Amino acid sequence: MFDFEYQLKLLPDNPGVYLMKNSLGEIIYVGKAKILKNRVRQYFQSSKNHSEKVKAMVSNIAEFEYIVTDSEMEALILECNLIKKYKPRYNILLKDDKHYPFIKITVNEDFPRIFVTRMIAKDGAKYFGPYTDVSAVYETMELVKKIFPIRTCKRTIVEGGEKTRPCLNYHINLCNAPCNGCISKLDYGKIVKQIIDILNGKDNGILKDLKNKMEEASENLQFEKAAQFRDKLLAVQKISEKQKIILGRFEDEDYINVDNDEKDSCLQVFFVREGKIVGREHFIIENTVGEKPEVVITQFIKEFYSGTAFVPKSIYVPYVEDLELIESFLNMKKGAKVTLKIPQKGDKKNLLEMVKNNARATLDQFKLKLISDKELELETLRQLTELLELDDVPERMEAYDISNIQGVDSVGSMIVFEKGKAKNSDYRRFKIKTVKGANDYDSMREILTRRFQHGLDEVKAIEERNLALSAGKFCVFPDLILMDGGLGQVNIALEVLKSFNIDIPVCGMVKDDKHNTRALIYNNREIYIKDKKNVKHLIERIQDEVHRFAITYHRSLRDKRVLHSILEEIPSVGGKRRKELLKKFGSIDNIKKASFEELIATASIDNKAALSIIDYFNNNEKK
Repeated sequence: MFDFEYQLKLLPDNPGVYLMKNSLGEIIYVGKAKILKNRVRQYFQSSKNHSEKVKAMVSNIAEFEYIVTDSEMEALILECNLIKKYKPRYNILLKDDKHYPFIKITVNEDFPRIFVTRMIAKDGAKYFGPYTDVSAVYETMELVKKIFPIRTCKRTIVEGGEKTRPCLNYHINLCNAPCNGCISKLDYGKIVKQIIDILNGKDNGILKDLKNKMEEASENLQFEKAAQFRDKLLAVQKISEKQKIILGRFEDEDYINVDNDEKDSCLQVFFVREGKIVGREHFIIENTVGEKPEVVITQFIKEFYSGTAFVPKSIYVPYVEDLELIESFLNMKKGAKVTLKIPQKGDKKNLLEMVKNNARATLDQFKLKLISDKELELETLRQLTELLELDDVPERMEAYDISNIQGVDSVGSMIVFEKGKAKNSDYRRFKIKTVKGANDYDSMREILTRRFQHGLDEVKAIEERNLALSAGKFCVFPDLILMDGGLGQVNIALEVLKSFNIDIPVCGMVKDDKHNTRALIYNNREIYIKDKKNVKHLIERIQDEVHRFAITYHRSLRDKRVLHSILEEIPSVGGKRRKELLKKFGSIDNIKKASFEELIATASIDNKAALSIIDYFNNNEKK
């Protein structure tokens, strides 16, 4: 048993990071402290001043660890990294995980490429963005390609290198074919500079030049040529208009405010670019009762800006904790001066108030939808209970499916719906271990046996250690089991449950000839649900979700196998290097797109291996 009192006495007076763990060794909270001894002890003292979330967290702490750092700044950076890595359940985790697109120009290459990316790296390339209007980004890219003959291939081209046959883009005047030596590095660089000027909003010289060329062609009665210059002129003007709306400059500002009710909070961020509000995002943070607004905003700033590539010059907030420390963190993230400002009056304060009003409206809408959804979900569960004549409403339901292609890589999936909603954190995947070939019945028997054996083992371990049931992954049993299939799958589930002396109702989800959900099989009879619209919709969602989850896992295993088999063909790339490439890039396409610098930045990949990878994919492209 973990000796809290003894460990608390050993806590140092240094800054650092502490990690709270539950009985299964899972990290449930990561925090930083200026003085570890003082901060960690607070959790185990009188709970009257603790928020509900902290009380719940403390009740699940079985042990803790700490990492001593040299400064509070180091602790802050480490805290952010560990939160991103472990995603602890009691830390503020942003629900919105999308990354805004950037336009990337690989100026570190002899003949740069331009493309859209959602990932940013310190690779010497130029990044423009982030852009909040995704469609505008791709429209801008199409216009750039229309105006400038810049390459779009993924080849590694160096000046004076081996010449290769130009592609179709050269013949339709969309590329100057640097691969064939048709343009020098210097002249190509001038084209790239024009693109950079346009994306930076410096388009006056380009507009003037195009206008002069258009007028000159018109005077020489070269009307077709004049029309081409006119189209390019209009395209440049259109890009310039886009930049006024979506371009992220270093003078940009973000405005952050929060509103909360008795349970949850809503954070709203307004993105201001060149004096115009160009976009906004909201983040619902649940279970913030008892949390101070300044704490919520401070934690939000740390997580939001540690996960985004762009940090504006000025960020306006109504209040914040550790202002100087957070500013230093943002300065380090941006690599330039960032100022956190708390306006007291004037337009800036008024805009912050508007952000707060929007947060309040969004939270109200969220709650109305939540209430409406909960009422509908509860009514649907009641209808399902009546339809199956169950004793109790099935608040927790588990669904199972098997996926394989011609008996290869058979996998099983378990999804969970609680109170009518998917609970993704409880989903589980099973790689079939004991069954050879495409035998769905035996595969289903294996995954159900493993699931409930794990569950019983966890219950036993938890009872022996006198801990809460919520600490386990499998120890919470469902109120209803749903099998993707008919009577055969249902009987397999009942056999497994009987072998463990567990009594849980089991249903089969049956589809018609058109693969639409038709009925439920329960107690050896088929119950049609066509007239039960809400129940039918819920069963369709469950059936689609369990199938999607199984197929996704199967594809990931298949893709890894294919990826390994392709990588095995590359000279100088052994088992360790294949593993590192797979870990970093995840797919063949990403490895193909990777630059030389990105490849050598991968662990264990040296210059020889990187060149071997590039040569392999270049040679295969030509075939």
